[in-house]
Amino acid sequence: MSLFATKSVDRIMQESADSKHQLKRTLGPAQLIALGIGAIIGAGLFSLTGVAAAQNSGPAVALSMVIAAIGCAFAGLCYSEFSCMIPVAGSAYTYAYTTLGEWIAWIIGWDLVLEYAVGSSTVSISWSAYVVSLLHTFGINLPAQWVAGPFEAVKLPDGTMVQGYANIPAVIVVFLISMLLMLGIKESARTNAVIVVIKLAVVLVFIGVGWSYINRANYTPFIPDNTGEFGHFGISGLMMGAGTIFFAYIGFDAVSTAAQECKNPQKDMPIGIIGSLAVCTVLYILFALVLTGMVPYKELGVAAPVALAIDKTPYLWMNNLVKFGIICGFTSVILVMLLGQSRVFYSMSRDGLVPKVFSDIHPKFQTPWRSNLLFFFFVSPFSAFLPLSIVGHMTSIGTLFAFVIVCAGVWVMRVKNPNQPRPFKTPLVPLVPILGIGVNFALMYSLGWSNWLRLVVWLVIGQAIYFGYGRAHSHLRVGGHTVSK
Repeated sequence: MSLFATKSVDRIMQESADSKHQLKRTLGPAQLIALGIGAIIGAGLFSLTGVAAAQNSGPAVALSMVIAAIGCAFAGLCYSEFSCMIPVAGSAYTYAYTTLGEWIAWIIGWDLVLEYAVGSSTVSISWSAYVVSLLHTFGINLPAQWVAGPFEAVKLPDGTMVQGYANIPAVIVVFLISMLLMLGIKESARTNAVIVVIKLAVVLVFIGVGWSYINRANYTPFIPDNTGEFGHFGISGLMMGAGTIFFAYIGFDAVSTAAQECKNPQKDMPIGIIGSLAVCTVLYILFALVLTGMVPYKELGVAAPVALAIDKTPYLWMNNLVKFGIICGFTSVILVMLLGQSRVFYSMSRDGLVPKVFSDIHPKFQTPWRSNLLFFFFVSPFSAFLPLSIVGHMTSIGTLFAFVIVCAGVWVMRVKNPNQPRPFKTPLVPLVPILGIGVNFALMYSLGWSNWLRLVVWLVIGQAIYFGYGRAHSHLRVGGHTVSK
């Protein structure tokens, strides 16, 4: 079978209609936008904005956010075209299968699995830290050894440093959200919508209150001079800052993984993808301007930069409110990432590339519950035992890689199948896909060799599984011959 054998859009739609693999269609445009916002506003905004300002961009971190948003916008337009043409679960994996072939589809699907696993682990570790901090303000102190992994030292109330055993709160939140996803997409979407309202309120309160306490002197110099090292301020710092806070934009692609559970995907998917990206970009720019205006950028390289900014105001009561909002934000990010992860593997399983267990649908809840359960066991060790510093940056490079593939796929599909019905068309093809490829690859390059090395190692493991199992069990192989799907 050719490595580049593709499946037609008609065959994919026929497979998605199979009653044995049918997901329940319950989502409308407002719920899709809420899913996108739920995944986008989270750890990146509340934590990495300060790190990017202190180490890379200075006050110009707002410009870094614009650069990251531009890369996302190009990719979002391409995602919107595909999500209308192929309104099924799978996201970039399914889109690559129709355009670039099974092997490329496997690579991107395998990449997405790591992206969502590492992303949800990263956020669960941050979630644990903020929960521990919030409980501490109410006089509740959890055992220090059980809120950090074995590679981290934890300070006891008496100041003694001890080694952690496992981050149990991080595992608990992954377990609870996995159980929620097993119960059904509608229930998960309702929970996410409530959480989104809470954290949006916190972001708006911070922007509204903080605007009055901006010290314009903190904006000078707006783009600090480069220190002589790539990525430390200057133009290269703007780019590395954009790559660092790209984690903050991850999430709108997860909207497309829910296409098969959308009531009217041809109309609603572009609204969900572009709408959530637009709302979050405006909030991000305002948030960054307020944060760097309230606190000198050199002081923002801390775990909780927002709390540092609140200390500049007389409203110290906001600290606990902000912590609660951040916890809500982290919760919704974990929910959408675990949702996206299971839906990607659902599609890969339906194609025979991974075992059937990942596409088994619960007869009552109509969710891939076994996949959710298995991914809990896959994600939880990352959450329990690894420090934030190891898992933090791996997510961005995986998502950027997926965006490059999707942008290329739209261009290829326009050439291969120009007459395919497209309820939504990406404008200015091939210019928009080319710009999407260029911007997102530049952001990948800016993340440094260590992240590239981790990505390559993961993809090599994936190649062993594909050639050892996936290719032999692929549904494109019938009697040893490639068949048209």
